[in-house]
Amino acid sequence: QAQVMESGGGLVQPGGSLRLSCAASGFSFDTYAIGWFRQAPGKEREGVGCININDGRTFYVDAVKGRFTASRDNAKKTVYLQMNSLKPEDTAIYYCAAGQPDEHAMCGPYKYWGQGTQVTVSS
Repeated sequence: QAQVMESGGGLVQPGGSLRLSCAASGFSFDTYAIGWFRQAPGKEREGVGCININDGRTFYVDAVKGRFTASRDNAKKTVYLQMNSLKPEDTAIYYCAAGQPDEHAMCGPYKYWGQGTQVTVSS
């Protein structure tokens, strides 16, 4: 059964760091892209960034650019999201999703979604 599962969320102070993991199973990991999304209370889900597993290209939205970094470990079929310089506005449930990129696309669309992991940035 194809699935992705997030882990690594928690409570961190402003300016701190967390590393989220997205473990994949049941599909051809190397041909997929993994996207990261988040949903804050009372807000719509928004994209954070993505990584193309095949070539390692990454994309980040402006709100996290320079602070968040996605990486992959093909042997472990796991993608990581290193989050540094965290801000209270980064508080949200973070989701990863997997999908085979359309022709000429780096990431998306996404077929498999995880259950999410809570990240809370607060003093």
